[in-house]
Amino acid sequence: MAEAAVPNDTVQPELADLTILHVDDTEAALVLMRSILGAAGYRNVHSLADSRKVRSEFSRLRPDLLILDLHMPERSGFEVLADLRDLLGPAFPVLIVTSDVRTSMREEALRQGACDFLTKPYSAAEIRLRIANMLKMRHLQKQLSRHNEHLEATVLQRTAELEKAQLEMVTRLALAAEHRDGGTGEHIWRSANYCAAIAARMGLSGERTELLRLAAPLHDVGKLSVPDGILMKPGRLTATEFQVMQEHAAAGARLLSGGRSRLTKLAEKIALTHHERWDGRGYPAGLKGEEIPLESRILAVADAFDALTHDRSYRKAVSASLAVQEIARGAGTQFDPLVVDAFKGAFEAGELSVESAPPITSRNADIPAA
Repeated sequence: MAEAAVPNDTVQPELADLTILHVDDTEAALVLMRSILGAAGYRNVHSLADSRKVRSEFSRLRPDLLILDLHMPERSGFEVLADLRDLLGPAFPVLIVTSDVRTSMREEALRQGACDFLTKPYSAAEIRLRIANMLKMRHLQKQLSRHNEHLEATVLQRTAELEKAQLEMVTRLALAAEHRDGGTGEHIWRSANYCAAIAARMGLSGERTELLRLAAPLHDVGKLSVPDGILMKPGRLTATEFQVMQEHAAAGARLLSGGRSRLTKLAEKIALTHHERWDGRGYPAGLKGEEIPLESRILAVADAFDALTHDRSYRKAVSASLAVQEIARGAGTQFDPLVVDAFKGAFEAGELSVESAPPITSRNADIPAA
């Protein structure tokens, strides 16, 4: 084996602190490599004689270059590469240093993930050049990875800012519709929170539940198109007036149409279908059963519960317990029975708390929704 020699040039500063792990069962080979690399200016060279410990040492050091002998008594270089397969990552630099010059061994090492070979005995100049070339590539890989991480973080930040702006816009739009109906804005948030509690009870994912909670406040945005005389009429609507009122569902969907985000797409769907009924007697399309989106079926129950438990211009509020009974009677006709079951479970668990209200003296044939 060649003797260590002091190089005429030193390692590039950006490479000097990269971590090198050398595995060889021969102590003399380890000492020689440390001497050559130390003289060249590498400051982070680690040696390992026991090939059984490579995985644990690799996990601890997270090296930038692995120098590996092939023929070792405990675990061969091939077995070590197999041990490290899930840790190496794509294009990780592995330099095989071996006295075995058989072509078949080189081909197998390449299949296992090796990048370059060095045949023993080697010269100090050759080892320095090969290692410098491999570490330059590793340095560029790490720079590219950091750059990509920075870009990804920037994209995530910009996306979060856009989502925040979108959510603020959605909130203001929902509040505008609520204020036109004489509300204070509390109704839309109570209904949204009820939706989330019911959805969680039904086993919807956290992401889907949160999306529903954010989209639900826009369900009545179409009321912006309803004339004041109809929208705020204290008494019962005429057949013609009720037909105009019904148009708010399609109007809300048109207002939200064309959005590309999941939030606006769901809000559009809910705005259009939240007055559909389980028995097919709802509007605007007369959808029936599971033809109605699940989020709209959930909102129908949540919206009715809040409407029943708070005063409206055309009737007084009922107690929460009586509202639950009213909604339960609508299961299978106005409401999805499974949604009603989840609603009742959430109420009994204290997840839908509202202020108590006086009992109702009369009620419409259908449970009112705001």
